[in-house]
Amino acid sequence: MLDHLTVVTHPLVQHKLTLMREKDTSTASFRQLLREISLLLAYEVTRELPMTTQRIETPLEPMDAPVIEGKKLALISILRAGNGLLDGILELIPAARVGFVGLYRDPESLQPVQYYFKVPTQLEDRVCIVVDPMLATGNSSAAAVQLLKDNGARNIRFLCLLAAPEGIARMKEAHPDVPIVTASVDSHLNDHGYIVPGLGDAGDRMFGTK
Repeated sequence: MLDHLTVVTHPLVQHKLTLMREKDTSTASFRQLLREISLLLAYEVTRELPMTTQRIETPLEPMDAPVIEGKKLALISILRAGNGLLDGILELIPAARVGFVGLYRDPESLQPVQYYFKVPTQLEDRVCIVVDPMLATGNSSAAAVQLLKDNGARNIRFLCLLAAPEGIARMKEAHPDVPIVTASVDSHLNDHGYIVPGLGDAGDRMFGTK
């Protein structure tokens, strides 16, 4: 089982993340870097998938060869920024099933409100990887994971680009059984709930919006 928190320190991950943090990096470059870094992070989050063997024929002889066990993975994107990580992971795991969770933060209560939810069937039989570039307060992430659990998911992993200590603590409190894989644990959250030093709003930088 993965540790509760895995920080991917691979040189390529860290180099690409630095380029993404640069405020002058263009939308096109940011999007391409996010796709590239998501492939590398996906390698880590899928490291301990359950395996079995399958009888195959090589050109030379039959053999029992390793294959991933069980139903196809479910990738769950927290809209909208999660879609940036999703694209890269699907290049690596094209047969994965895909789901979407839409949440917004109520300005009065600051609590996440669900506006969209569409996920694959039989979540109880799938490894579910939840993707969102930023783990900031952790409230939306914790709510999304709870929605998946309410729909039967039992084996859930959370993949993000950046995490704040506050978000990590919130997730560990709410879902101690869900391991987190990230490229960096940054310093703190500012008064607006942004990760510092961070990289700004991942969705805005990815889609060229303000």
